[in-house]
Amino acid sequence: MRAWAVVETEKPLREIELPTPEPTGTQVLLETLYCGVCHSDIHIWEGRYDLGDGKVMSLADRGLKLPVAMGHEIVGRVVKAGPDAKGVKPGDVRIVFPWVGCGECKACLAEEDNMCVKGRSLGVFQNGGYGTHVVAPHPRHLVDPGGLDLAVAATYACSGITVYSAINKVMPLEPDEPIVLVGAGGLGLNAIAILKAMKHRNIVVVDISAEKRAAAEREGATKTVDGTGPDVVQRLTEACGGPPGAIIDLVNGTATARVAFDALRKGGKMVMVGLFGGELRMPLPLVAMRAITVQGSYVGNPKELRALVKLAQDGNLPALPVTLVPQNQADAALQRLRAGQVTGRLVLKAEAA
Repeated sequence: MRAWAVVETEKPLREIELPTPEPTGTQVLLETLYCGVCHSDIHIWEGRYDLGDGKVMSLADRGLKLPVAMGHEIVGRVVKAGPDAKGVKPGDVRIVFPWVGCGECKACLAEEDNMCVKGRSLGVFQNGGYGTHVVAPHPRHLVDPGGLDLAVAATYACSGITVYSAINKVMPLEPDEPIVLVGAGGLGLNAIAILKAMKHRNIVVVDISAEKRAAAEREGATKTVDGTGPDVVQRLTEACGGPPGAIIDLVNGTATARVAFDALRKGGKMVMVGLFGGELRMPLPLVAMRAITVQGSYVGNPKELRALVKLAQDGNLPALPVTLVPQNQADAALQRLRAGQVTGRLVLKAEAA
């Protein structure tokens, strides 16, 4: 198999040859058709996360071994299944759930693989969709896209379930109560689409980019707020008609987390999703006095992927705007995303597609 892999951190991806895996047990080998380019790929390429206060977390310390083909928003065609893999056959096209775990712990057995402490995520700790082939550990990690646009369906495996899971953490809310989305990139636009599909009518989006705010408005945001300057909290509060009770930070950097915390009403909840990095210093008495909830949300699980795909198949979910890029231009696509030059989602298209 060929892969466009991280061979050395912060260096251009290299096209390399790797042995094509032979599926065993419940494993399923798929040929990659489409793969989204995600902002978390940048962190993997850099090899670290910013923890704030001058501290970093090395991905090598978490078990990342190079070379690795990134890519976790995958749609592939089944090539071969292991002897214990039931319910799939060669030629089947499937969305691949990438946030796989050990397969044996309580979380994995409950289909909450993303909570496994021995995570083996595709495109991070195992080769992913920047390669011509990928291995799913079990058929339950595969979802039939049906008649969905396959390039859009690929994005559901990360940006889709990531925001779907985060939205579920602030629900239930009245349809006209504002939900604030911080960030109007691929995650933000997906979140708007999902909220609309869930019949939510008051969606307020914050972003520093005028272009991305315009994209959010086109996709159905009720209001948008310029995230630059010292008075963001005031403008956000005005846009919401008062302090909001639900804020989903899809950037999750020092500045955005501070805005979210300061803007929340009493009893409000902020859900931290993005991995931009930094730190949040909180005045602890106010957390108690204002009864604020600060909750992290890490991607999603197979049950949420199936529910999201059904939402899309029922015709209620507007398609995220995607731009196709040939798979062999994976490095150029990654650098476009890193430079902030992407509205919507870039999706790699393999020769097999």
